[in-house]
Amino acid sequence: MFILSEYFDSIGTLTLNQPAKRNALSEALVEELLAALADFQQAGIRVVVIRAAPGAPVWSSGHDISELPQGQDPLPYSDPFERALRAVKTFPAPVIAMVHGSVWGVATDLVLSCDLAIGDQTSSFAVTPANIGLAYNTSGLLRFMRRLPLNLVKEMFFTGVPVKAADAAKWGILNHLVEASELESFTYDLAQRIATKAPLVLSVVKEQLRSRRCARTSTRALIIWRAFALSAKNARRSLAAGSPASAWYPQGAPVHFDACAIKAKRCLQ
Repeated sequence: MFILSEYFDSIGTLTLNQPAKRNALSEALVEELLAALADFQQAGIRVVVIRAAPGAPVWSSGHDISELPQGQDPLPYSDPFERALRAVKTFPAPVIAMVHGSVWGVATDLVLSCDLAIGDQTSSFAVTPANIGLAYNTSGLLRFMRRLPLNLVKEMFFTGVPVKAADAAKWGILNHLVEASELESFTYDLAQRIATKAPLVLSVVKEQLRSRRCARTSTRALIIWRAFALSAKNARRSLAAGSPASAWYPQGAPVHFDACAIKAKRCLQ
């Protein structure tokens, strides 16, 4: 097994477990990650922690480059890793990256896709396509640009030099930088605190914030999305099946909200 999955008190833990390849994000590992997230969602897990094994010097070495396609977009929309990032972002509860050790390549993308990141002084973050002569997919670049200052993104991609823990905290890659001896207790104390809050509220707020990051989503669409998220658990399925927005936006809302809802739907997929 490349992902060790366990949960206790509504807190789920996913441990990257491919030490022979320094937790490279191979297709097999990523498929297990997707399956574990689906199981957690079914179980009603309120917080997810993604971590490496205790004491591992490398949190993840990034993509298994032996699996990257040649002569085309290195990570198309349908790629398992791209699907995993979307699964983390759309998981209906907070996802926390607990980082001990170095993070390389697309694994940095995974950390940035989590809702929160906690690291210790051993953590560092590098993006290295220029070091190995591989392109980085456009959607990945856009994700970095949405999360980090453009000058930092340029420096990371141009140099491939790891961002050290203190700088990662300064630039917002990490929410908290703590001592290695306190990393696990701090992270799970935070997870426990989050798990006591109203889960539907957290789910809706997470979706609202994710929606807001999309430049194509209007304020009207965001309002609709909030009403939609609160209306029914199967509303997303209903919308995907082609139901009009009038089936779920508040009664009396303007008809033109349909267009806003469609725009939001396309953006958020």
